[in-house]
Amino acid sequence: MTAGLAGCLALAVLAGGISLRLLYAGDPKPGTLTRGRDAVWLGHAWVDGRNGEPELATLARRVRGTGIRDLYVHAGPLEHNGTLPAARYPRAAWLLKTVHRELPGVRVQAWLGDKLATEGPTGLRLGDRDSRAHIVRSARQVLDAGFDGVHFDLEPMHSGDRDFLSLLDDLHALTRSRHVPLSVAAHQIDPLPGLHSVAGFVANHPKWWSQKYFGQVARRVDQIAVMSYDTSMPLESLYGGYVAQQTELALEATPPDTDLLMGLPGYHTDNFGRHAWAETVAAAVRGTRLGLGREDRGRERFGVALYVDFAATPGDWTAYRRGWGAPTAE
Repeated sequence: MTAGLAGCLALAVLAGGISLRLLYAGDPKPGTLTRGRDAVWLGHAWVDGRNGEPELATLARRVRGTGIRDLYVHAGPLEHNGTLPAARYPRAAWLLKTVHRELPGVRVQAWLGDKLATEGPTGLRLGDRDSRAHIVRSARQVLDAGFDGVHFDLEPMHSGDRDFLSLLDDLHALTRSRHVPLSVAAHQIDPLPGLHSVAGFVANHPKWWSQKYFGQVARRVDQIAVMSYDTSMPLESLYGGYVAQQTELALEATPPDTDLLMGLPGYHTDNFGRHAWAETVAAAVRGTRLGLGREDRGRERFGVALYVDFAATPGDWTAYRRGWGAPTAE
């Protein structure tokens, strides 16, 4: 029985690998290039005083001529009760003024997040109504400080969490009234139906969201960015195929009036969940283009998002530029 089970698992892994490799095959379709709706995650050094004019000049050189429209600048983290001390972003005014001067048309969104108490005793509890109210007030606080939108990354977020949906409804009411975008970082979608339930049962970490839940989140925001990295894929071709699959699944679930962005892994750590030789920006861009071409080639509200500025190498930026192209001139 044990040998038979092991054999079945081996066959399942082999079949999955072949499927992903096939998804990475072929050439990207013409026109599957930037729509001018891309983004990059920026670290906390931009708002706490560590970065200044020289670093901003380097960032501006990297961003100019690309499709990057949004900078997600880390302005948190939130406290576990949802509040945000203003002392966490003392240089925000300088950053906003300088970016708007050097990169006209580029938006600076406040990236807020915290660890959730979904898999341990400590963290932010979205089931607490007061904490959700504090998060909304924190969003209002950064908008009052001049940020052009709010980007949330709350992890680990379990598929089906209704309190998160309620929070997004409240946040979107705020951002709509200010005419600014509400953006979220999203978990990956089940590559096999119900896989998040299996992972939750086995490891108490349901890594993925159901496609249905992804769609419920996407309908409540203006922009959703898939964290399409940390996949444990051992080969670049398998990772690229996985990104192609994730792109197709996300396109199926995202309404046409929501911006969908696929994450690019511009960092180089190696551990069980990530192999830097496999998870490359080039493979993610190619997988994104393949998925876009197969599922919704003409979709305009689509882009990629590079994670993260302080770890991305010049090679990562080059792979993004060469693979995803420059905006088409009007």
